[in-house]
Amino acid sequence: MGKNSIFVNNNESFMKHLISTIFTALFVACTAMAQTPAAPVDFYPPSVVPDRIIATWHDDPATSFSVNWRTSINVSKGIAQIQKAAAGPDFDSVKLGEATSEILINDLHAAHYHSVKFSGLSPETTYAYRVGDGNIWSEWIHFTTASKGVKPFSFLYFGDAQNDLKSKWSRTIRQAYSDLPKADFMIHAGDLININKRDQEWGEWFYAGGWIYQNMPSILTPGNHEYTRITPTEYKLTPHWRPSFTLPENGPKGLEETVYYTDFQGARIISLNTTAFLGHKKDSAAQMEWLDKVLANNPNKWTFVTMHHPVYSPAAGRDNPVLKNSLKLIFDKYNVDLVLQGHDHTYARGGNNLPEGSMVMDSTGPVYVVSVSGPKMYLSSMLSWIDRAANETQLYQTVHVNGDSLTYAAYTTLGDLYDKFKIVKKAGKSKQFIDEEPFGYQEQINLSPARLDKMKEEERTLWTIRFSEYKARKKVKEDNYRKSQLAKKPAKKK
Repeated sequence: MGKNSIFVNNNESFMKHLISTIFTALFVACTAMAQTPAAPVDFYPPSVVPDRIIATWHDDPATSFSVNWRTSINVSKGIAQIQKAAAGPDFDSVKLGEATSEILINDLHAAHYHSVKFSGLSPETTYAYRVGDGNIWSEWIHFTTASKGVKPFSFLYFGDAQNDLKSKWSRTIRQAYSDLPKADFMIHAGDLININKRDQEWGEWFYAGGWIYQNMPSILTPGNHEYTRITPTEYKLTPHWRPSFTLPENGPKGLEETVYYTDFQGARIISLNTTAFLGHKKDSAAQMEWLDKVLANNPNKWTFVTMHHPVYSPAAGRDNPVLKNSLKLIFDKYNVDLVLQGHDHTYARGGNNLPEGSMVMDSTGPVYVVSVSGPKMYLSSMLSWIDRAANETQLYQTVHVNGDSLTYAAYTTLGDLYDKFKIVKKAGKSKQFIDEEPFGYQEQINLSPARLDKMKEEERTLWTIRFSEYKARKKVKEDNYRKSQLAKKPAKKK
């Protein structure tokens, strides 16, 4: 018993030491793992199959269009095929085009980006195209060229997408497409993504729009999130921009494919780079000189500008006096019709000095719109320039142009009409603005008690005052609208 007892005690001591050693080793290993960041997962890796296919315009929309796509670096060259589309399944008149290819190394992988420009096409013609390497191809995709002359058209406009692109922005672009699948193009007013170096975010942006990008061309302007700050006064455009999109290069030198214009069926659509404008005096001077010339020599009836930073800011605590004192003067000088913006993550429409309580006015100069299509939200300042506002609401916009008339409408991501107006061109520079906002649909401007509680007392007091003033202005407008509707009703017979 004594020997056995001694053996047991020694064994117990050994086991305690062993367990202690194991736990210590596990603790050290877990601590090391916690301190070493896990390698990021590449959810959108490139492959030999073409992806991120997107159509844009580099030249005349009536006779050309451009396509970009991505493959793995195993694919050394890109090839495109195109022919006039037919109802039959045979593709026996195919023309080949060799792409320009470049390598892009990002935070997750290296990939080849390819671009091709289809030219010499017939106006108002539907083509079928596909992209690949000669062996592995995309599907056949339809694309319709524009008219050479003036003809009715429509387009979609999106404010900042930026965050939660796959989970929350995707529903907006898909709802917009379901409402207006025959739109001729779409405008993206900057901040497509949040952190421009992250390929994961670009993967989500392309995932959200999917095949919509392939046959509905995009007009894109960069926002501040497409730039990386190098120094307090120096910014660099994301390396994803130019490999991903083929855009016009008719802007100032050094701002290619960010400052440009496209003429489409009687309208001139202009992209301005406000990040560069606000960041560098040389870039602002170059854009102003270029813009003045582009507007002075504009043969089109309609003029639209898209830019990221707003001339009139709707978000609390924001303002862009530099843009008011420069670009606004040029917009007014040349009677620009619409300025479509983003950046402030709320909705606001106005700036054309609509008299209080009025629904119709003769005017010159643009209507300013700021919108947000993604889920990131800021608080509206409810300032006096705003005729229609929204808080914490994802929206998209449609614009229809037909001769002398333009109809603009904003919809929530549920597809509900939220705002609407018309512009009718008159003789000379004059035009009539007709406010048709849907009074039956309640404005999304009230804040929840929880949101108000998060505000500092001074902020809450200021916002409450502006909210009350805004509601008072809108009541005058709604009362006048109801009176005008009653006046239209025929008098009852006695």
